[in-house]
Amino acid sequence: MYEVENMPKLSEINLTDKCRPESLWSAADVWIKKPHVVNKRLCGVTESEYRDVDTAGLKHFISTLLRTNIDINDMFYFLDADIVHKEHETAGRWCVGVRTIIPKVHKTEKCVFKEIIIKDIIGNAVTFIPFEENGQVTLKSSNIYQIQLQLKSEVWTLSLHALRPEQWYSDGVAYPKLSWLCTELLPKLSRWALESKTSEFKSTLSLVPVEKYSILYQQLKEKYKELVKVWPEVTDPEKFVFEDVAIATYLLVLWGEERVEKGTTTKQSFVDLGCGNGLLVHILNKEGHPGKGIDIRKRKIWDMYGPGTHLEENAITPSDGFLFPTTDWLIGNHSDELTPWIPIIAARSSYSCRYFVLPCCFFDFFGKYQRRQCKKSQYKEYIDFITDVSIECGFHTEEDCLRIPSTKRVCIIGRCRSYAEADEAVIEERRSDYIRGRQALFTSSGVNMSANQSGHDHLENGRSIPTAASDWVNGFQPREKIESVRNCAALPRDFVDAVVLRVAKALLSQTEENVEKNDSCDTWNTGGSLLISEVADLLDQSTLQALKKECGGLQTLLKNNHQVFRVEGGRVFIRDWRTHATAQSSRVNSKRKPPPAGALKTRLCWFHTHHPHGCPLPFENCAFAHGETELRPSTKPPKNRT
Repeated sequence: MYEVENMPKLSEINLTDKCRPESLWSAADVWIKKPHVVNKRLCGVTESEYRDVDTAGLKHFISTLLRTNIDINDMFYFLDADIVHKEHETAGRWCVGVRTIIPKVHKTEKCVFKEIIIKDIIGNAVTFIPFEENGQVTLKSSNIYQIQLQLKSEVWTLSLHALRPEQWYSDGVAYPKLSWLCTELLPKLSRWALESKTSEFKSTLSLVPVEKYSILYQQLKEKYKELVKVWPEVTDPEKFVFEDVAIATYLLVLWGEERVEKGTTTKQSFVDLGCGNGLLVHILNKEGHPGKGIDIRKRKIWDMYGPGTHLEENAITPSDGFLFPTTDWLIGNHSDELTPWIPIIAARSSYSCRYFVLPCCFFDFFGKYQRRQCKKSQYKEYIDFITDVSIECGFHTEEDCLRIPSTKRVCIIGRCRSYAEADEAVIEERRSDYIRGRQALFTSSGVNMSANQSGHDHLENGRSIPTAASDWVNGFQPREKIESVRNCAALPRDFVDAVVLRVAKALLSQTEENVEKNDSCDTWNTGGSLLISEVADLLDQSTLQALKKECGGLQTLLKNNHQVFRVEGGRVFIRDWRTHATAQSSRVNSKRKPPPAGALKTRLCWFHTHHPHGCPLPFENCAFAHGETELRPSTKPPKNRT
């Protein structure tokens, strides 16, 4: 192990004795191949092929790339390439390549940011030499830096060096600040070096050109951002709008590349099965692709899109009645119970039909997916299951990872078949056998297929849905037409009030005796605290069973009643509106103002009615009504639960 003398060292981190030289390369590869995971202002990179060279070959590579009129002596001194280590002078000492940096936001001037990546295999160092291409090559010698792993006195250290730190230039994007490299990048590299974990899935955007994706995403994000302001659904507008913009961007780039490959300009047609809010369909239609979305339940936002967006309310069942022989692509974006069926439907629609699915909830052909392997995450196991379905259907199956605000962002794509069209009958028999095999697994496991759809009752307006699913299988059920509310908001008011009162009394009883003995002027009982599990012990079995059917259960009910309770760190407290007001005012750096004169108080104050010492706030400062005389009816229209 050797070290360049007088090399400007900016930062150094000591690592554990578990570190090894190969740890550097696994960590460095994350920064080289996926810099956007650290630098959020980048979209990604593209890389050239790397080659192994000796020192003479390295000099020739750099001189040719940066033009011979550029003085590179200082650079080679920084690399330690002029120091002769004859025992190491082989073609494998240096590994060199080029990466092109792709910013998220592209500037108007056509300047391409690139870096020469030089891995010193013997010296355990990787050097970054930035340059720009804008009609001519410009070396950014002020921003050359190196990351090196060294063993000093039996301690491994990871260090950061710069050739000319006093001349460092930063634009915050392609050229981050030196302080950022020291305080953000180097600690992350040290952590990655010790973890050396490999992902279960591929890198993001591995099937599309990253630069094209980045440019189009920024354009579509700007074009459709106004939807966030008028979003009528109860879901988070920013998450759903920008997630669907990202999915649409991916498909548009993927389809654009497909048209180039096939030598056609005709835009692909599509059907989105289980389209939900229909935004993905809306964007694809607006961008010129003919197609429609189908979902069992119409959403409020559908009417806002206009006649150019084609959406259909219908219950989809896997059958001959739901084949799409003239459609190019089928889409399943969080399509739930339809997800495993989409490769089947695509395969049976036509030999040329392709598909894209983004799995979310775990469904098999006949109900909830049953885990069978403990060595994989449930998500990875389910992705592998959908991949198996696709392969059995005869698709050449590909996997990619999208850049969306979701933990479930792996998509599966079938762009072409692995068999000749003449063999369709043989492959169809294989598909049918596979489905029958899955059905046999459900039967042998004792799962009731007709009751395995999370409460789906298969009813529409009181009538049985006429399903042709029996053409293919028995036991499939589409989701409910009317979405059930399961966040405790639809529980009977008397039921909720009884639980709230029971829990509140238990909390108040913990400190009741202390309040009576307290000689201070504050005699308002603030109550004690209980773990969620301790609160559950206060309730009878029928109450707990009712709460188990709701998303979040007991904890959700307590959080919904935030007028009375404060839930933090798994414990429940009585909310003291005096301290709540103080904490809130300190956060916004302003005093909490009482409700404005004439403000409607539409709910009774729980403390005024039930607390033994009443409300801790005077009536003019309380946002809730102190008695029936203050109560006013709400002017808001009632929520439509359908």
